[in-house]
Amino acid sequence: MTGTVPAVPKKNRRVLQRMKKYWGFYLMFIPVLAFVIVFHYMPMFGIRYAFTQYKLIKAPVFVGLDQFRKLFGMNNFWNAFRNTIELSVTKLLLTTFLSVVISLLLNEMISTKGKKLAQTIIYVPHFLSWVVTASVFQLILSPTNIGLVNSILINLGIVDQGIYFLGKSEWWRFSYYLINVWHDTGWGTIIFMATLTGIDPGIYEAGSIDGAGRWQKMWYITLPALANTIITVLILNLAKIMNLFESVFVLQNDAVMETSQVLQTYVYYQTFNSGAIPDYGFTTAIGLFRSIVGMTLMLICNFASHKVRGRGIM
Repeated sequence: MTGTVPAVPKKNRRVLQRMKKYWGFYLMFIPVLAFVIVFHYMPMFGIRYAFTQYKLIKAPVFVGLDQFRKLFGMNNFWNAFRNTIELSVTKLLLTTFLSVVISLLLNEMISTKGKKLAQTIIYVPHFLSWVVTASVFQLILSPTNIGLVNSILINLGIVDQGIYFLGKSEWWRFSYYLINVWHDTGWGTIIFMATLTGIDPGIYEAGSIDGAGRWQKMWYITLPALANTIITVLILNLAKIMNLFESVFVLQNDAVMETSQVLQTYVYYQTFNSGAIPDYGFTTAIGLFRSIVGMTLMLICNFASHKVRGRGIM
């Protein structure tokens, strides 16, 4: 008795035919797929170390949830967690709000050359690394007469002596937000300007015919058109608020550590500056906790997007 080969379903045949036709595109996709697997999925197996005590001088020892009990019992960890949330959310809201405002102002400019020049000036700081940005602002905010800001304040008689903006807790956060707005607002402006250029000019013409002024057109046409982009930008950036590191690390110092310490810098100091053999199980537990919080915030924002827009981004 001879067996019969099962026929390939019609739908699968169409898929195979498309793959055969576009084999070159699939070939180019292989390096991207390999990169994603190696650098995004394979490291996920390292989560198991969060449940171990892992020091380089000996093999990992399974300790269950002991690392998390130790972590949650440390006051400096919760301080770093609060700082991470406060700094990230405040920075996100400030940069998003100012990006929207600046993009609206640029959109109202009549001169095309002036608009491009202003947009370029605002966007240039985004290309500077945080190391360069920190060096520049440490000079500008220097507490001595060399510092531009303190020099102006002293000459105007507002203060008698220089203020150490990056060395005092009461001034550090204000300085941090100011620097981040200067550095990141240009990128957000580009995104919102791209949305504004896609608005049909006919809608504005119809508004003018109906007697709408500039402010009314901005309120009833421009802002509703930006709403989806604003929500999408907020959701995507909220997923990354637990990854705050470089912008804080280059601006913090021992004098403001209680105010500026965030989870990523906490992991860094626990690993390299603790004065003892680092426990990679402990730092992995911190990383797992950050990922869970970030995922939770992402799901909450996606749910809110469903309620507001009727659809999410996932």
